[in-house]
Amino acid sequence: MCQAFGALLFVGNILTFAEKKCVTKSNKAMKKMKSRMFAAILVCGITVFMTGCKKTIVQEAAVQEDSAAQTVKSEELIRTSQSWDGVELPDYLQGRPELVAVKYEFPAGQKLGWHHHPVMNYGILVQGELTIIGQGGKEKTVHEGEAVVEMVNTIHHGENRGTKPVILYMFYLSQDSLPLAVQHPEIPL
Repeated sequence: MCQAFGALLFVGNILTFAEKKCVTKSNKAMKKMKSRMFAAILVCGITVFMTGCKKTIVQEAAVQEDSAAQTVKSEELIRTSQSWDGVELPDYLQGRPELVAVKYEFPAGQKLGWHHHPVMNYGILVQGELTIIGQGGKEKTVHEGEAVVEMVNTIHHGENRGTKPVILYMFYLSQDSLPLAVQHPEIPL
């Protein structure tokens, strides 16, 4: 829009200059010259205006395209009433809930000791691979990007058998004063 206005001012200045220089010419010649100048102004103004409009339309389309590309996406990772070993989860605890989120980082080659969880919990593995081993020998390897529902009241341990650290986010449905895990150091790895 500013370009169109600038072009109109420029051509208007030329018209004023031409009027001052052509005082000696006839009135008919002056009218003819003004008509041509007006046509030039009109063509120039429309061209600049349309160019500006075209850019605006293209810019608006790009903004709309960016907005469409940035829409919120959701993907359900897991929905289950069983832990990873196929055992039914217990009913919710009675009383006031306490939700706990924990980020775990396991170096490559690290093993956790035997433990059990008295509360339901699940998580997302964001890096590496984690192998969970039940006391009876059943195993599950959780891969990067996967969700896992842990065993409840069943003894197990985890191992990072990979070459890079494991990063795991776990979410516990607990209550005040309940431990998230109970260790079993009496069981050798």
